[in-house]
Amino acid sequence: MRSLDIEDIEKLKQLNRVKMLATLVLLICFVVMVIAKLLEHQYPAFGIVAAFAEAATIGGIADWYAVVALFKRPMNLPFPHTAIIPNNQPRIADNLGRFIDTNFLARDAVEAKLQEVDFAGEISNWLAVRSQSQSLATFIVKFVPQLLHAVDEKGLVHFASQRVTGQIAKTDIAPLLGNVLQTFTKHGRHQKLLDDLIRALHNFLNNDETLEIVRTKVKRELPVLFNVLGADSIVLRRIVHAATELLNEIKDDEDHPLRIEFEQFLISYINRTRRTKGFAKQVEQMKQVILARPELEDAAENMWDGLKDYILKDVHSDDSLLVARLTDMLVEIGTGLADEPDLRRDINTGMVVVISNLVEEQRGSISSYVSEQVKGWDMQQLLQLIEVNVGRDLQYIRFNGMIIGGCVGVTLYVIERLLLS
Repeated sequence: MRSLDIEDIEKLKQLNRVKMLATLVLLICFVVMVIAKLLEHQYPAFGIVAAFAEAATIGGIADWYAVVALFKRPMNLPFPHTAIIPNNQPRIADNLGRFIDTNFLARDAVEAKLQEVDFAGEISNWLAVRSQSQSLATFIVKFVPQLLHAVDEKGLVHFASQRVTGQIAKTDIAPLLGNVLQTFTKHGRHQKLLDDLIRALHNFLNNDETLEIVRTKVKRELPVLFNVLGADSIVLRRIVHAATELLNEIKDDEDHPLRIEFEQFLISYINRTRRTKGFAKQVEQMKQVILARPELEDAAENMWDGLKDYILKDVHSDDSLLVARLTDMLVEIGTGLADEPDLRRDINTGMVVVISNLVEEQRGSISSYVSEQVKGWDMQQLLQLIEVNVGRDLQYIRFNGMIIGGCVGVTLYVIERLLLS
């Protein structure tokens, strides 16, 4: 229960003023009734005044009793069926819980209300604002150290490496390797490899340091006389020139014989490896040797340690790359949702189903929670809050009771006189 705030205190002051006014009017009616009763025998006209004041007094007392009986015992007297709200707090709590369960948490009502909400639109608009996506990304990244610690604590890295190693040991990778090599020849990937090799050789032959090394080798092999005549340089230039021309021809001519020969050799080699049992045996032996090495498990641990250290260092930095990339991803999701009506519809439908199921499962718990909370409220504080918020209107019931009672009293007085006359 919350305490009274400034607004409630002001309402309480207004309530007290209305209470005093209603009580004052009731006292005035009573005084007028007494005076009118005393003067009625000398001045018959006071009979109407007496009838009005008497009925107004009775009506005012009755309504005062009714209003007070809601909250407490009138004048602390043990009248039956008074202090209705305090005496029925448990029943009110249970009924309120059932009312909320039946009228607010019913599946049809919940689904109808949820269908009015564009969850995907709200998510899209929120994520599209970069500052908000960055805040969410920063919040998510804060959990990364705990996640990494949990991975280490549970031994998941060792478990994963053992599972992967065991799976590789059971797998015949020779056919896979053959398929990879065969796939490599599709769409001219091997020709691109050849182009890269030609480019590397071209750069190698035209590098000054490389040429000097080759010239030194040629000079050692030639007779001294040829070296004196500069034959080493001539021979080197001829070799480099011829090789460069050949490489340029191969690079520019897609149908060059060497290209065709290279492709035939590669395809033939791949076919032999796929059909040859010896190749499969060699691959299997190599695989077992590699898997048996203790360094393999250490490599997995070292890779994980390096990755973990890098992530932790990045997480604690002011310009975290992980936060930046996650922010970009969230912003992209937000902007992308705006152009995907089918996806937005699926998200909205899914949210309605998920939330409806959650509410349906928790209906009993929610209603019980409401009931227990109401039962645990400080009743005096609750009564004060109720009286502060609706007590002013209840006091006007007293005014209405006095006015209506007075009118009824005058009416009955007139009828009585007419019947006696």
